[in-house]
Amino acid sequence: MYAVIETGGKQYQVNEGDVIFIEKLAAEADETVTFDKVVALGADDGLKIGTPYVDGAAVSAKVLKNGKAKKITVFTYKPKKGEKKKQGHRQPYTQVKIEAIKA
Repeated sequence: MYAVIETGGKQYQVNEGDVIFIEKLAAEADETVTFDKVVALGADDGLKIGTPYVDGAAVSAKVLKNGKAKKITVFTYKPKKGEKKKQGHRQPYTQVKIEAIKA
């Protein structure tokens, strides 16, 4: 069985036991979080699609850690104007392990 969940403005297809990186959540390590915005459920008997979410479906996950991704360099400039700006950015994330999918 798999599920498509929505969190942080993005959608993820998950199975039980998957470890995924999602947008940062307000949860500490070893806490359990529940995603109730389940867009679709897939199983052996077919696919169930929500309008917009599947009623009564939830996915529970355990927070493994919070962290920051590798640094990216953002460089903007305007030609012939002598205007340039160099910045760095590290996107925060939460690493979770999917424990159970409840249909």
